[in-house]
Amino acid sequence: MNTTYAARAAAGALAALLVLAGCSSKAKDSDDGDKATGGVKTGEGVSGKTIALGALTDMTGVYATLGKSVTQAQQLYVKQLNAEGGVCGYKVQLTVRDHGYDPQKAVSGYTELEPKVLGFAQFIGSPFVAAVKQRVDGQDKGLVLPQGWSSALLGSPYIRVIGSTYDIETMNAVDFLIKEKGLKKGDKLGHVYFEGDYGESALAGSRHIGEEEGLTVVEQKIKPTDNDMTAQVAALKQAGVKAIVISAGPRQAASLVGVAAAGGFDVPIIGNNSAFAPQLLATQAGPALMKNYYVASPSLPIGADTPEAKKLVADYRAAYPKDSLDNGIVAGWTAASAFGEALKKACASKDLTRQGVGKALLTLDSFSVGFGPEQDFTDPKSPSSRQSVILQPDKSVTGGMKVVQEATASEVAEAYTPKA
Repeated sequence: MNTTYAARAAAGALAALLVLAGCSSKAKDSDDGDKATGGVKTGEGVSGKTIALGALTDMTGVYATLGKSVTQAQQLYVKQLNAEGGVCGYKVQLTVRDHGYDPQKAVSGYTELEPKVLGFAQFIGSPFVAAVKQRVDGQDKGLVLPQGWSSALLGSPYIRVIGSTYDIETMNAVDFLIKEKGLKKGDKLGHVYFEGDYGESALAGSRHIGEEEGLTVVEQKIKPTDNDMTAQVAALKQAGVKAIVISAGPRQAASLVGVAAAGGFDVPIIGNNSAFAPQLLATQAGPALMKNYYVASPSLPIGADTPEAKKLVADYRAAYPKDSLDNGIVAGWTAASAFGEALKKACASKDLTRQGVGKALLTLDSFSVGFGPEQDFTDPKSPSSRQSVILQPDKSVTGGMKVVQEATASEVAEAYTPKA
């Protein structure tokens, strides 16, 4: 959730994104070209005997491990769906592009696939999804289920975040630190965060609960290319913080936890859902991660004790026997399942156009695949859930994560209105 990728300054990356986001000159009526096949209305991405879906992933960048797991889980879902007969007699096909967490590749990948697919069951990277949001909402209107939880993605009827957004997730994380780890009014809370939509959304959460609970937030902004957290740990230690939130990638989290442990800086650290990969447990940071690190997640882990989780583990192991298990599998499976359910409902309504699938998703008010919180997609302005599960790394359990607090939403998170 990790290999290197081309370094880009945030301003340059965002500029590239916005330039590319506006590069499409096509202006189409979304109903143009719609056709009825066997009584079912169809449009873009549906032809012959195939429903084409897109997947814009990261196989070679900062979230390479996550991208692989998400993609393979979705390919497994599609294979099983097709084995059961597909949707409305169509077979579903997943077309994958690796953007390597590079903004130009991400947006050009979207530009390439968008005319060819019904929608996207995967799009890793909140900043990249935000960069095409205007196109999605305006001329494209294809459903996008991103593996990104920025509050900036809310409000779109077509881009639908699954689970709590980063700001709400961070409030739940800090609430855990208060209730279970001794953080109290008057204390300083450190927050290390990626520049851009992900980190800024999470930071909004820590600032909000900080104001509500009387905490002072000490901020440390970093780039995705910053891998050594020595300077950040030194600054937070000098500031006297009593706990730390990290909204970054697995590599940054491992460095932060490892450096803090090596320097005798013994404070609890909690990350957002994309700030961990179980492969880290085999590194030098492994013992420190298991001792003093926690993760807020929108779902139960892959090793959850539910029938659905156990079946997915068995099926995934059978399909990919050489690959490890992580929560990217849960994210990928959940998004593919939600898209699949929308397709089935759209089929029942005899409307497999982009608009028909989008409307179908709006009818899902208690969607679940056995990994915790039920998801309510009826209001595009709100996240589908406000609950978070608190996990702790543990190499002795399936997937390397155990539950230390079941799904819950803090009072602060429940009362909060996300800012899209």
